Amino acid sequence: MIVVEPTSPRAAGTQDLLEMSHALMLSLFSPESCHFLDLDALEADNIHLFAAREGQETLGTGALAIKDGYGEVKSMFTLEAARGKGVAAALLRQIEDTAREHGLPALKLETGDKLHAAHRLYERHGFAFCGPFADYEDIPESLFMEKSLDDAQ
Repeated sequence: MIVVEPTSPRAAGTQDLLEMSHALMLSLFSPESCHFLDLDALEADNIHLFAAREGQETLGTGALAIKDGYGEVKSMFTLEAARGKGVAAALLRQIEDTAREHGLPALKLETGDKLHAAHRLYERHGFAFCGPFADYEDIPESLFMEKSLDDAQ
């Protein structure tokens, strides 16, 4: 059974996955297109970081960054061997539940143009493509998505 729980970016398993995710992003995209949060940034008060585990094995990570008027999905990553098991879906449900608990009206995210499986995952969970938000630039390597949480308030 997959269990999703709050975690620290430096927790055993979590840090390893975050570092794998960062390395993957840097291998696929130019450094200026990589908008991941480093371990220190993931410890900020406005960040809710979650790990998905099966037993003692950490299979995935995901975070909610509380912003002014919305929540941003960050640090979504699933161990390759665990893909297709519902790990990312479980993390997204936790992120959405946490956003609703905070009364946020919407979730937004930035993702890479080459991450087609991620695009399909987000679309299955009600996200639609949109334009850049916050300080993100409209560059070819970045895609933006959002989901309304109409009943959040």
